[in-house]
Amino acid sequence: MTLRFWPRSLAARTAFVLLVGLILVQAAGLAIHAMDRIDVQRLAQARNLAVRVVGLYRTIVLTTPEQREEVLGELHRGPEMSAELSKDPPVTDLPPMPPPMQRLFRVSMSFVGVPGPQRWKEMQFLGGPDWRRVVIGMRLPDGEWLNISSDMEPVRPWHSPTFLAAFLLMTVVAAGLTLWAVRRLTAPVRTLAAAAEALGRDVNAPPLPEDGPLEVAVAAAAFNTMAARIRRFVQDRTDLLTAIGHDLRTPITRLKLRAEFIEDDEQRGKVLADLEELEAMVSATLAFGRDARTGEAVSALDISELLRTLLDEAGDAPAERLSYAGPPHWTVRARPLTLKRALTNLISNAVMYGGAARVRLIPPVSAGAAGAMLTIEVEDDGPGIPPGDLERVFEPFHRGEPSRNRETGGVGLGLPIARNIMLAHGGDVTLANRPSGGVKATVTLPI
Repeated sequence: MTLRFWPRSLAARTAFVLLVGLILVQAAGLAIHAMDRIDVQRLAQARNLAVRVVGLYRTIVLTTPEQREEVLGELHRGPEMSAELSKDPPVTDLPPMPPPMQRLFRVSMSFVGVPGPQRWKEMQFLGGPDWRRVVIGMRLPDGEWLNISSDMEPVRPWHSPTFLAAFLLMTVVAAGLTLWAVRRLTAPVRTLAAAAEALGRDVNAPPLPEDGPLEVAVAAAAFNTMAARIRRFVQDRTDLLTAIGHDLRTPITRLKLRAEFIEDDEQRGKVLADLEELEAMVSATLAFGRDARTGEAVSALDISELLRTLLDEAGDAPAERLSYAGPPHWTVRARPLTLKRALTNLISNAVMYGGAARVRLIPPVSAGAAGAMLTIEVEDDGPGIPPGDLERVFEPFHRGEPSRNRETGGVGLGLPIARNIMLAHGGDVTLANRPSGGVKATVTLPI
């Protein structure tokens, strides 16, 4: 089961995991810092309050019982603290103070010196930080109780004005470094994917640079080795096919000469027709091998003008069935002769098998965008192609339905040659049946 918000790309997944981990670590750090600040502030509050309480007690205990009330009223205690003398310990609805907090108060009180005979005989602690109020009862040596009540301010772990700003700055910098590192580390993967795509379109694509980290260099070297083996395999296959086709020309010529001596006119015509067909197949095979090994340079050409010229040369269909729609001029960079051959094959097929060739040139929406593609559509009015054969017709020497048979002159290499040429240019050729009848060939070509 796939997660709904799980990123699809490797870079996004790596960045997501690292950022989530960073957030969790930062949250844990914040929690630890907050707890530490709470403990420090509570310790400071307890010590401050304990010192004030013991100072108040020492003043009262050193005063005669008759003057204690007067002295207690004159002492400055602050608005948050109140004190009273009573014969009984403090009575309040607060629960007893937790033992750890009591120990903290007792330790803090020990820092203030009180003579032994005047030390308190008993103490009670009520409330605490959780109730924001503390009540401390201290029994004097003569049995009277000094009951002190004080408010406790809540702890504020984020009170520092610069802490959160520094924390956010650190988080943003760490997240930025994480994203930068992820992009740098996953860049070789994108480069490898682009190289594999380029190799799939053109076996003569340039090799990958074998530099960078050790793992990247090893992967690039393995990819280059694989690409070299694929090129050698394709070249060997093409050379073998071309050599066979070339060697067949001599016996075909001899057979044509011998066929001339056949006295039966009907048999001689059949033999010569078969030899003509065989010679056409050999010529197409040689052209196929020639196109696979072409080293033609890339140059700028007007694709609109080329399409109009090819339509003018396709004179086997009525003029009203040959049309061009699109911009009057559009320049692309391509191999002129091989591109002309591919488009000629498509237009010739449309005219030969569909009786029409309506060509439409569709420029890309954003001409300057990366990966922008020019689209060329060639439509005919023929019977169409069975859906199962729409891809098979791109296989060498494959013929479609009976309307595309040998008698019409096809040998099954026109479409494979066209696709190979377009793939070598970085584009492609696809076929689809039109709802109203006929076939539409769609050519994509990078600009």
